[in-house]
Amino acid sequence: MNGKRTILVTGATGNVGRHVVDGLLANGVQVRALVRNPSLAGLPPGVELVPGDLTDAESVSAVVEGTDGTFLLWPFYSPDGVEKVVERLTGHVVYLSATAVKDDQPAEANGVWGAIEELLRKAGLEWTFVRAGGFATNTLEWAAQTLLGDEVRLPYAEAGRSLIHERDIAAVAVRALLDRRVGEKFELTGPETLTQREQIRIIGEVIDRPLQVVDVAPEDARAELVEKLGEVFADAAMPYWASLVDSPEPALITVADVLGRPALTYREWAQEHAEAFRPLTTTQAADR
Repeated sequence: MNGKRTILVTGATGNVGRHVVDGLLANGVQVRALVRNPSLAGLPPGVELVPGDLTDAESVSAVVEGTDGTFLLWPFYSPDGVEKVVERLTGHVVYLSATAVKDDQPAEANGVWGAIEELLRKAGLEWTFVRAGGFATNTLEWAAQTLLGDEVRLPYAEAGRSLIHERDIAAVAVRALLDRRVGEKFELTGPETLTQREQIRIIGEVIDRPLQVVDVAPEDARAELVEKLGEVFADAAMPYWASLVDSPEPALITVADVLGRPALTYREWAQEHAEAFRPLTTTQAADR
């Protein structure tokens, strides 16, 4: 791989973006990152840090100049403002989309991810869509409970999910950029379907502390979700999670096909993140 290539990485300080940065650097690609505060980015040496805001089209214009491609992550639940960003992108764009996008659905049924995919198509850019399912890293939200006790409260404990490790998402995105997999759509999941109850059991085994699941009534869970993430997210998420009790998410083999190795399991993810779930000492708990 020629080190003269320069790839812009948006969301470079996030769960997926950091691994995209690492993967590109490991392959001799120059990485440019758009970050709000370079002094707090914590990215590896050699990354070109450019201060700016993804919602500011002028910032995007400045950071895009001289790049050969972009890893695009839009971290908002609305596509408002993204059109002006897309207009300024050049070269090959690998967009982190979602498995919620279905090509046989009308555009309005595909949410923010479908709207951005359509904008990229219409812009005449070379594109690749990395449509990821549920992120294993989102289960870190349970850590706030496991740090202080041995119970995890949640709705729909029997919902079956095929969660994907963030490193696998990044690895597929890097491969798409390196190999210029233009016009392809990769639907990504983890290698197995586990209920939320099974995921919590695995976390307990990894931290050597049995965890109990406490079922939360859907109406109570929705109220908490609205408070945290708003009604739009809650109205979409709650019915979907409910549907997974009887119709669990499938486990796809795309990661293995693209990378030539098995996808990382949820247990492997939990082992890597075990410290986040380990209980606090009495002193630590008191300080909290």
